[in-house]
Amino acid sequence: MRVITLAGSPRFPSRSTALLIHCQRALETRGVEVIPWNIHNFQPDDLINARFDAPALQALRDDLAEADGVIVATPIYKASFSGALKTLLDLLPERALEHKVVLPIASGGSAGHMLALDYALKPVLNALKAQEILHGVFAEEHQVTHYDRQAEFDAQLTQRLDESVTNFWLALTRHRHPVAQAI
Repeated sequence: MRVITLAGSPRFPSRSTALLIHCQRALETRGVEVIPWNIHNFQPDDLINARFDAPALQALRDDLAEADGVIVATPIYKASFSGALKTLLDLLPERALEHKVVLPIASGGSAGHMLALDYALKPVLNALKAQEILHGVFAEEHQVTHYDRQAEFDAQLTQRLDESVTNFWLALTRHRHPVAQAI
């Protein structure tokens, strides 16, 4: 199994990227090949000027074509996900997430930003034809500390992340090896 992680924060290190790294490590212990991508892998001019033929964008498209799933992490700013991430997602082909299981993850200042996953990010992932978009994980700022060193998560957040990674892995397994239909 192969999974792409996509860190959409314009800052590094960041809380949302720390959440993504936690998921990556959990998947790798299950034998999943994880290919990390970060918004910083792309030249800002390529994103701003919509250069569909940019080498980094082509490499991401190639990796996505071979992936079974994608985990997208983003900070929430002003009730929406990162503009840099939106710019990147806009450059992907319409069916870039077809046949993919997707897990959205976000961090924000308060629980008031939680709905941005459902009302801002998920519609874009759906427009890219994701096969299944799982229930996302939202972390409030206070739940992620020391993200610039060795990230520490509040116990409740760790539990939700671990449950989401398990559900993601199960969905990947289900989609990769569909159950034969009874006759």
